[in-house]
Amino acid sequence: MSKFAEPMARLIDELKKLPGVGNKSAQRLAFHILRSSNDDAELLADAVRDVKAKLRLCSICNNITDVDPCTYCANPTRNQQVICVVEEPTNISAVEKTRHFNGVYHVLHGALSPLHGVGPEHLRISNLIKRVEGGKAEEVILATNPTVEGEATATYLSKILKAEGVRVTRIATGVPVGSDIEYADEVTMQKAMEGRREL
Repeated sequence: MSKFAEPMARLIDELKKLPGVGNKSAQRLAFHILRSSNDDAELLADAVRDVKAKLRLCSICNNITDVDPCTYCANPTRNQQVICVVEEPTNISAVEKTRHFNGVYHVLHGALSPLHGVGPEHLRISNLIKRVEGGKAEEVILATNPTVEGEATATYLSKILKAEGVRVTRIATGVPVGSDIEYADEVTMQKAMEGRREL
């Protein structure tokens, strides 16, 4: 039997479904909502409803958007010939923070993971191929995560995209800026050595 009233227990159970939210965090959030004004609670509920009702995937790049095409694809100042492929929509902000990329994006919504039953058919690859067919793109930058799944995805995409005659590059990986190489693992050091460049 729950130690909370049914509406509170239900809210806690729903909040626990969010990533990174355990029982204690869910309880804190639920009690915060309870203590909030009715207006604040309504605003939160409206925001959740709006996310589900108004957001969709861009028909070109699969980014989450409220307009189609998304602001990146529709922006005439961005280089439509350079496509940066990322695993998730949240990865776009990491690239944008650099302020050094002025191309467009393509979101796969995942990475290949045979152990978890995720194959190429589960990712948004087909419209990427359509975007590069016939020389529509000069370069595709594979910015998948430096994980086993991300590397497998990059390798798979590289083979397919090179067959289309497009230049395919991979983001560099290695020792993070400000870190000590003494603490770098073998794979990180290997990638850093492979990615070395002239000074």
